[in-house]
Amino acid sequence: MSGIIPIMKILIDLDCYFVSAQRTVDPTLIGKCVAVGGRSDPHIFSHNQTKQSVSLKNRGAFVPSIMLDHDTENFFLDPNGKIRGILTTASYEARAKGVKTPMPIVQALQLCPELIILPPNFKLYHELSQKLKAYLESRIPLLEQFSIDEFFGDLTGWIPDDQVPQFIHQLKEDVMQKFQLPLSIGAAQSKWTAKLATSLAKPYGTKVIYAHQHYETLKDISIAKFPGIGRKLQHKFTAQGLTTLGDIIHAKAYFHRLTPSMRSLWHKVNGTDNEPVKLSKERKSIGVSRTFDPIHSRHEARRRLSILSRHLAFTIFQAGVNPTSFHLYIRYELQGRAKGHITTQRLFSEQLLREEILKLFDTIDTLKNHHLISVSISAGRFSHQTKKGLDMFTLEQDQNSVALSKGTLKMRQKYGVDILRWGMEIEKNSSAKF
Repeated sequence: MSGIIPIMKILIDLDCYFVSAQRTVDPTLIGKCVAVGGRSDPHIFSHNQTKQSVSLKNRGAFVPSIMLDHDTENFFLDPNGKIRGILTTASYEARAKGVKTPMPIVQALQLCPELIILPPNFKLYHELSQKLKAYLESRIPLLEQFSIDEFFGDLTGWIPDDQVPQFIHQLKEDVMQKFQLPLSIGAAQSKWTAKLATSLAKPYGTKVIYAHQHYETLKDISIAKFPGIGRKLQHKFTAQGLTTLGDIIHAKAYFHRLTPSMRSLWHKVNGTDNEPVKLSKERKSIGVSRTFDPIHSRHEARRRLSILSRHLAFTIFQAGVNPTSFHLYIRYELQGRAKGHITTQRLFSEQLLREEILKLFDTIDTLKNHHLISVSISAGRFSHQTKKGLDMFTLEQDQNSVALSKGTLKMRQKYGVDILRWGMEIEKNSSAKF
């Protein structure tokens, strides 16, 4: 047994990252009740020109790939002066006052009147995240970026087991000194136990769960604390009398009678899943979505879908991929939903994306008397991943469309994504609110 190298993985999680990032450029925010949030960016539908930035290096909740620069004054007020929007991150000082995420801004200000609310600066968050990643790669030989503010690392055979506590503590201190970014680190034999350990270490702490400590550490922890066990599974497990992680570990026979995903979950809780730390995860889709005040006009809805298609096409050409599958998801004011997708084997162009998305909308929009409050479009199934050939019957036509799209791409890169628009995008609709 002495020849076996103990497995040790870590999860590095930046503490209230968006706020911490803002503090790196404005140290006067340190120690104050600060939150980041706002309305879902409606400026993309404006008739005025906007400037777009694109970053495909990070992903995760509240982390868009498409970012628009716009005036941030009174950013969480609607045209009628009403406070709108939700918080995406809150400092620990604000959390001590009852402020949580996601929470409506108006509620947060009632709990904490001195709360400083900042608009998201996604360009800053992306840049800092990539700088930190480069630094961590110099300290850890096998690193996986899990999200914009989380990184898995594998220390197996690199850091002796008994030196892991000292290593992760020093890493935490070094990052704080170099980047002024507080973080927490958990270490364990499994990626998901390491993620749990990180949550137990917060804020600005470290925690190691060795293999022989696994059951004793987890046995009394609520199932709600384990990553991947959402509310639906919580209700299901509670109905079976499973309320703690120890209960799940003891219920091996029950989980192994269920689906492969449930067996996988049991191994994650038990720390025996052996999921590796991966150097990188290839992006499989690119999308954009927006939530807005209720609109009934289908003409306005199609205008907005045209705008989103234009912005998404710009991003896709920046990524240099050829998607062959397009998805549309819409939400109605009265909780109705609709979704659809279409698959092609054609060369991608902005015109093709726009046409297919508008066709999908006409097909899936069955609740025509309902107001719309959200639309989401995405493109995936990239041709280099599917290895399937392109449609030869439309190839010449598509090549002409691609040439036109690339010509507009150069102009948009130089003058902004709104410099060239489809005719229906600039038609005024006085009844529509942004």
